[in-house]
Amino acid sequence: MTFAEAFVPVAITRRSGHHESIHHGAVVALAADGSLSWSAGDGDVAIYPRSSLKPLQAEAMVHAGLAVDDDLLAIVCASHDGRAEHVDAVRRLLGGAGLSEDDLRNTPSYSIEDAAHASALREGLAPSSLLQNCSGKHAGMLATAVVNGWPTDGYLSPEHPVQAMIVAHLAAVAGPVHHVGVDGCGAPAAVVTLRALVAAVRDMAVTGGPVVRAMTTHPALVGGPQRDVTLLMQAVDGLVAKDGAEGVLVAALPDGRAVGVKVADGASRACAPVMVAALAALGVNVAPHALEHQVLGHGRPVGEVVAVVG
Repeated sequence: MTFAEAFVPVAITRRSGHHESIHHGAVVALAADGSLSWSAGDGDVAIYPRSSLKPLQAEAMVHAGLAVDDDLLAIVCASHDGRAEHVDAVRRLLGGAGLSEDDLRNTPSYSIEDAAHASALREGLAPSSLLQNCSGKHAGMLATAVVNGWPTDGYLSPEHPVQAMIVAHLAAVAGPVHHVGVDGCGAPAAVVTLRALVAAVRDMAVTGGPVVRAMTTHPALVGGPQRDVTLLMQAVDGLVAKDGAEGVLVAALPDGRAVGVKVADGASRACAPVMVAALAALGVNVAPHALEHQVLGHGRPVGEVVAVVG
């Protein structure tokens, strides 16, 4: 089966009562005992989970000796909005390791959130590694290097001890790792199957531990107040969830139920409706208005993105 053949229709965009677009993808839904409850498309498709891997990467850092407060561990797991509270957490994480934002080597950018971006422009700030949404992960990598006496220079190299340790952990919990590329932030990006990603995050949710506690206690630090991943964790008690670029979303409950979504065209707008439908099929109800993705016409809602699976 080719990569293109791995995907089936998972969501439709409707405008003014008529279908406008269709999103293809793959979905894996695991029952409480970890068995496959249902799937759409090929659950064994090998994908770049992108930032959906951050909880597992953070778990690797914790195993390697990173010990920080829950809010700082949440920012390690984050693809944050770049709001003041996110930037403050990253600075505190770096400062605790005797480092500063000058040590970050992730790709400079502005904040994701429009208001935070506008604030940076008003203040005359340039794009920076600190504002970029992966700065918490990079601060965690640097802090882990300091804890272990590893060099901080060159920490993005796949051969650096931090990256080698993380990939080894991913291979152990979500392997095999089929390929390692370069993520948007500059860090190594692993390729694993969608099913393995879901199973690994499920195991983390069932076991609990620092990463799960940090994410579920500080969901707004993991994304932002209006982000789907934050709203999803706030809507379902105990749910740990993480989004990733190019249409990836994974979520798991401590009772073992878990879902992973990959939208083939990379459109994140289809992820939340499909996730909500998939969770509902497992008996996990999310308020339907909590993660609505409306289609606008002349500035007002005229349609929505609707899941066709689950």
